[in-house]
Amino acid sequence: MKVLFERLKNGIWDENPIFVQVLAMCPTLAVTANAKNAFGMGIATTVVLICSNLVISLIRKLIPSKVRIPAYIVVIASFVTIIEFLIQGYVPSLYKSLGIFIPLIVVNCVILGRAEAYASKNKVIPSIFDGLGMGLGFTLALTILGSFRELIGSGTLFEIQIMPTSYVPASIMVLAPGAFFTLGILMVIINIIKMKKSGNKNNKVKIHDCSKCSMGCNVKPQN
Repeated sequence: MKVLFERLKNGIWDENPIFVQVLAMCPTLAVTANAKNAFGMGIATTVVLICSNLVISLIRKLIPSKVRIPAYIVVIASFVTIIEFLIQGYVPSLYKSLGIFIPLIVVNCVILGRAEAYASKNKVIPSIFDGLGMGLGFTLALTILGSFRELIGSGTLFEIQIMPTSYVPASIMVLAPGAFFTLGILMVIINIIKMKKSGNKNNKVKIHDCSKCSMGCNVKPQN
């Protein structure tokens, strides 16, 4: 259970694919003009991550090492095609908004990277949780980025009016420069939080307990 929790925490915070590893920048910057598109892309990618990790972990011993990458791509492309058809059939508005970025999930380096780095070397259950953790981290990062951009750039959140009618939207936030600005600010904030946490850990002073010393300490504890 501890390993499964670590896989989730690793994807969501420690090695977040966007804020920490800075991967998949193409969909990150392109589909986050609003929170709905960002969340939809995140969920689609998460499903593909979980399913591809599951299958690759199951067949990892059957795939020759020389053709492992093409084999991974075939598995990933199969699930992406299924997801594309489902979105097109049940959420046509999202399918129209995301457009070419749905089939481009096939070449998302987060998915291929997890297949190569983790699923191909580990058992099924940990691989599923690894895909789930990375997918949730990806979805969370996209949604946060899309929410900031939509709220400031349009005054709405998930296409619901949030700001008062007197609010003047900063239209640059829904354009390409807004994506870079927002991503940079969020990455700075996350890095500052991590630096403070690591600094607090390093500043902790360990007090030597001579009464339980096993190294021949001659100092007697004071009463």
